[in-house]
Order: sequence, then structure tokens, then C-alpha cells
Amino acid sequence: MMKIKPFNGKLQELIDRAELGNSCDVDFILNHLNEFTTFAMTRYVDYALSFVVSTNGIERIEYYLFNGTQIQRNYCSLFFNRRGDWAIVKKAFKQGLIDEIQAFAR
Repeated sequence: MMKIKPFNGKLQELIDRAELGNSCDVDFILNHLNEFTTFAMTRYVDYALSFVVSTNGIERIEYYLFNGTQIQRNYCSLFFNRRGDWAIVKKAFKQGLIDEIQAFAR
């Protein structure tokens, strides 16, 4: 039986990649956060990241928290905050990679 997908278009594509959760899938998702990103796309990326549960995917999000662009680091911080992974967010904050607002955002 075919699984019915609740969304379509770009959002569903991002969710599908997040569910796969490979490093290249996280790269694909986070590469949508750049200087040309629309508000809607930031919401899509934020929502899609919530579907990443694989160890490889989470490790790749951690990589971006410490090595990504500012906007990528901010959304990675949100990801870890929502998971309750305070230690990693605190580490990024202490290194000056995210500001106080991002460090304590949910």
C-alpha cells in the first residue's frame, strides 16, 4: 500500500530528505538557508529538520551548528534546543557561534 504524504512540493521534498537522514540529506536541507532564503523557506527548513532522527543526520546538524553560516547555525541551535540538548547549544554559545537569543530560543 502506498503511503499518503500530507504535503507536496518543496516542503514534502525536504521532509522526505530529513526522514532519510543521511549527511547529504541534511546538507540538501540546510543549503536552502542562504542570503536569498524566503521567510516561507525558513519555516519549511525548520519544520523538516524536526524529522531528522538518524544518528548520521543529527551529527551532521551538529557539524553545521559549529561550521555553518550564521543562519544555518541559528536553525541548528533551534533543532538542538527543541530536543533538550542544552550542552551542545551552550558549547556553541560559549564559542560565540550563536547569540544569547538563539541559545535560549525554543
